[in-house]
Amino acid sequence: MFDGLLTSLGELMGSPWIYPLIAAISLVDAVVPIFPSEAPLIMAGVYAGSTGSPNLLLILLAAGAGAMAGDHLAYLIGRSAAGRIEAIPADSRRGRAIGGAKRLLETRGGMALVIGRFIPWGRIATTIVFGAMRYPRARFTMFDAIGVSAWALHGTLMGYIGGHAFEQDPLKGLALGLGLAILASALIELVRWLIARRRGSGRVEAAAEAGSHDEADEDADDTTDGAVRETAHDAADEPDQDRLNARG
Repeated sequence: MFDGLLTSLGELMGSPWIYPLIAAISLVDAVVPIFPSEAPLIMAGVYAGSTGSPNLLLILLAAGAGAMAGDHLAYLIGRSAAGRIEAIPADSRRGRAIGGAKRLLETRGGMALVIGRFIPWGRIATTIVFGAMRYPRARFTMFDAIGVSAWALHGTLMGYIGGHAFEQDPLKGLALGLGLAILASALIELVRWLIARRRGSGRVEAAAEAGSHDEADEDADDTTDGAVRETAHDAADEPDQDRLNARG
């Protein structure tokens, strides 16, 4: 199926129908991940770099428009099915993706949409979670436009570089473009993991420091209580001593 669709896309690269087709694939992939939209996007970039057709700018606009429409559809699904989303088991594949999207939203806010665009299953989980949590639609649209633009530019340019490098052999250009796209996505994921790990270490150190401060405060309180009790005891003994001296 995958090879057949790519072959059909290759035959349409010189046709104006390639633009609505790229838009449709990007839309569907933003809601139901049955076919990775990056592959035809990179392929279109390869042909644009090697043969000059299709038009690179129109491919960017078509992919961006389709992906943005799909993201808003997923947002509406999340908004209308918030209860069902919360009922998804946390240990399932969908539950883990949704849990990761929630954590990303809590730590990054709207930028989670930009990051989620480059994470497998992340784009769908993130947009659905944004809808379920009633994230303001205007801000959702703003951050989604940034994420979609970066995603479309990334995929198309990776293909364009590959196609320009192998002008006489689009298949090699496609392989290079896919390799560059995978490498870039892996680097993004690595940076995200390193940042999360660093923040986690910072939280652990902060918690340990807070714990040491609490222990110091408790020791100080114990010392103060002991001093107060000792002073009270001495004050209670003084009248008894005075009475003994009076009798003597």
